[in-house]
Amino acid sequence: MKPSDILIKPVLSEKANKQAEKMNRYTFVVDRKSNKLEIKKAVELFYGVQVEMVNTAVMPSKLKAKYTKAGFIIGRKAAKKKAIVTVAEGDTIDVFSAQ
Repeated sequence: MKPSDILIKPVLSEKANKQAEKMNRYTFVVDRKSNKLEIKKAVELFYGVQVEMVNTAVMPSKLKAKYTKAGFIIGRKAAKKKAIVTVAEGDTIDVFSAQ
């Protein structure tokens, strides 16, 4: 797999930004089939940083429902996998720049 296939998008939330500032941890939505070694290699190649640790979490799909003019609509949000990547002390990742 190419690094662009493994890393889908960075997570931009208050919690993720706070972890990036204080602990050098960056959160990404990744391909569900990728493992920690592939994620580590992809981040190192894509961003040019030294990765110390990778933690992963699979977020299960959620049932969503809404009431519209057409009636009650029920659907599902897709499941996704998140990777929390800890980089070396002096390295940073600029997640706001377009790659």
